[in-house]
Amino acid sequence: MARLAQTAGLTDVQQEILSTVRDFVDKEIIPVATELEHRDEYPQAIVDGLKELGLFGLMIPEEYGGLGESLLTYALCVEEIARGWMSVSGIINTHFIVAYMLKQHGTQEQKDHFLPRMAAGDIRGAFSMSEPGLGSDVSAITSKAVKDGEEYVLNGQKMWLTNGGTSSLVAVLVRSDEGLTPEEAAAKPHKSMTTFLVEKEPGFGEVRPGLTIPGKIDKMGYKGVDTTELIMDGLRIPANRVLGGVTGRGFYQMMDGVEVGRVNVAARGCGVAQRAFELGVRYAQQRHTFGKAIAQHQAIQFKLAEMATKVEAAHAMMVNAARKKDSGERNDLEAGMAKYLASEYCKEVVEDAFRIHGGYGFSKEYEIERLYREAPMLLIGEGTAEIQKMIIGRRLLEEYRFQG
Repeated sequence: MARLAQTAGLTDVQQEILSTVRDFVDKEIIPVATELEHRDEYPQAIVDGLKELGLFGLMIPEEYGGLGESLLTYALCVEEIARGWMSVSGIINTHFIVAYMLKQHGTQEQKDHFLPRMAAGDIRGAFSMSEPGLGSDVSAITSKAVKDGEEYVLNGQKMWLTNGGTSSLVAVLVRSDEGLTPEEAAAKPHKSMTTFLVEKEPGFGEVRPGLTIPGKIDKMGYKGVDTTELIMDGLRIPANRVLGGVTGRGFYQMMDGVEVGRVNVAARGCGVAQRAFELGVRYAQQRHTFGKAIAQHQAIQFKLAEMATKVEAAHAMMVNAARKKDSGERNDLEAGMAKYLASEYCKEVVEDAFRIHGGYGFSKEYEIERLYREAPMLLIGEGTAEIQKMIIGRRLLEEYRFQG
């Protein structure tokens, strides 16, 4: 089957990795995804397969046992996995954000301790910024860390933690006003935040003293992967588990990781949109009305043309954002644009495929029903469309500042 969204300039190694992942998706994910999703069942066999492929160490440097691949390679793998089932891409996304943050900002001791086991998939990562009353206003975080000797005591409630139950390492952003006066902390809230590396046992309930994962949040879509709350009540963390060893840098560390996450969400949008197009174009050739396949009706051809163009455009922007980050340049503008466009186009392509299916699209027997429930999560994950527009607008004003 001819494919949209081809990527020019890939190395032989990248092409081999993508081919392996694509085969795995076609054989191991697509045939079982809808059944597992309807049962809201964690895809343990699929995750074990990804572990065997080495995908949990894809971007982790070779010196720590990983494959040392680029963000572009990772994003293209995510695109393929999301084409099979978006929830699986979510399982590896938070893992990679934490691994990336450790690689970029961790102390040498932290890298040596965590990265080899993360590369092997023996430690699974999750990260936590959001809180119940927070929304997109990260500066309003109320969870707090207070120093007590050689430890910090953490208290507060976090929300929307992907892999909350299955993870064994969580990067948690909390407020720590250490070294700041109350006036300074209030005036510069972003400078009073710290990221802690919290180790825990996988599972639900009290997973270590002072840390509780209450259970899975029941969601409209994005099932299979566990999304949870995280409650800290006198959680004691040693000082050597402050990411980077210095307090007050957590917001900037998290934002660096979120840029990777936004490229990931863009890649997920591309993958889901590709699958929706595949389902739509196939059904249009199988379904007959008025004596011919509906694909022969001009109205359907117009719809397919629009869908394919959106898939191609979103893929190009996602690839550009990944390559920009790989180059070491600032990419918040490109990542924001890619995340915004890919998530919006994904929603539109999925809806068009749903419309092509007609009444059958409303049936749980057809895969498009699952995609229709999954696509909305991309509109809010890693920042809403409105947040992306704010980022894009501010960056454009920096680049095109009028000198008058």
